[in-house]
This record gives sequence, structure tokens and C-alpha cells, in this order.
Amino acid sequence: MTREERLLAAMVKAVDTLVDDFDLIDFLHQLCDRCNELLNVTAVGIMLTDPDGALQLIAASDEHTRLLELFALQTDQGPCVECHRSGTAHLNISLTCPVQTAAFPRFAERARQAGFVTTHALPMRLRQQIVGALNLFDAREQNLSDSDTRIAQALADVATIAILQHRTIVHANIERAQLKAALSSRVVIEQAKGILAERWETDLDIAFDALRRHARKHQLQLTGMCRQFIDGSLDTSAIQRPDPSA
Repeated sequence: MTREERLLAAMVKAVDTLVDDFDLIDFLHQLCDRCNELLNVTAVGIMLTDPDGALQLIAASDEHTRLLELFALQTDQGPCVECHRSGTAHLNISLTCPVQTAAFPRFAERARQAGFVTTHALPMRLRQQIVGALNLFDAREQNLSDSDTRIAQALADVATIAILQHRTIVHANIERAQLKAALSSRVVIEQAKGILAERWETDLDIAFDALRRHARKHQLQLTGMCRQFIDGSLDTSAIQRPDPSA
């Protein structure tokens, strides 16, 4: 597909929030994939606010980024944290520039250690309601163009609308229930990919990719499938290990 077609497909995907078995975690991981493809960035992370208004990491494109985002939450600093507080985008931040990273030096150092040199954070908001932040990381010294910035914000806006729409449709107080469920699902998925990674003696990213591929191939809900994997009710021999030479 062309870039425009992939962007349209990402937006149309938000309509799937109307179905009863909508999987928020899988939707946000797919959003990470679309950002990687459409914006040509190295990694993506997504944070959402919990019922108390605090940020929580919900999705990341790889394990290094997940750990970096958790570090940002633990230290309460970084462009994503600032973006959530202000509700405005923080773009084209050079992680090697002391002036641009003066407000979050520890985060900048950890990000450089992870191999990133540029970062961007865009708010996930609808009018005055901020539900989280979309974080982009790049291993190259390159800025987002005006076109890329518009696409990135459009993807963040689509995700925001999808989340808020699903909360409204399911239940009046879905905001609390949805985020609790998402956090619970994250724990289940982390356990499943950890078990599979240890079994295969491989890294967590390969294990997670295999679980996602299996769920999509068999039209299974990712979180439910991971629960079956953990309790032993899923035939794990059917999960295909990615071919490293492919």
C-alpha cells in the first residue's frame, strides 16, 4: 500500500472499537507499528492516564523502548511527561543537546544509552481532555517534517477518539474499568512473552512478535490467548518461531 493508504487504514481501524471484543492493548501496539512504518522512526511508545490522572505505560514497539518509558515514569521526567502535563507537542528534541534536554538530563542520558538521539512527544487529547501521550524515538539526527508532524498528530488523535469512543459505548464509567483492564492485560502479556522467551532462549521482542502473529492468524484476542498460554490450555507447539533468516 501507499503511505496514504496505510494512513487511511490506520484511521479506519479505529472503527473497530465499536465491536464488543475490542482489544485496547492490541490496537495500541498496532498503532506503534503504523507509526514506525509511516513516520520512519526507530521506536514508539504510548502512555495513557490511569483513573487518578497518572501516566502509565501501555504499549511500546520494542523492549528497549518499554524500559526507557518506564524509566521516564519512575523519574517523572522526559518529553512524554512534559507533553502530558502541558497538552502540547514537544518535537525535534536532540538528546545530545544539553540545552534541549536541560529539563530531563537523566532521561536524555538513558535514551542515548538505548541508542536514540532524537525524540518527539505528541499529546493524545480531545479538546481539553488529555488521555496520554504518543512518544517517538529515532536513532538518527533527523527532524520530523511538517507533513510527518501532521501525520503523527493525526494518528494520536485517531487513537484518542477510539479510546474515548470505546469507553462511552461500553459503559458510563468505562474510563476506570478500561484502564484497569488494560493494565491487567499488560501484566498477562508480559508474563506470557517472558515465559516464551525463556522457553525459546530468545529475546522478549521475538517472543512477543510470535504471540501477536499467532493471535492474528487464528483470530484470537491477544490478552485472552496469553492467559491460555500461561495456564497451559493453549497448545504452545502451534506457535511458530520466527525465522531469523527471513
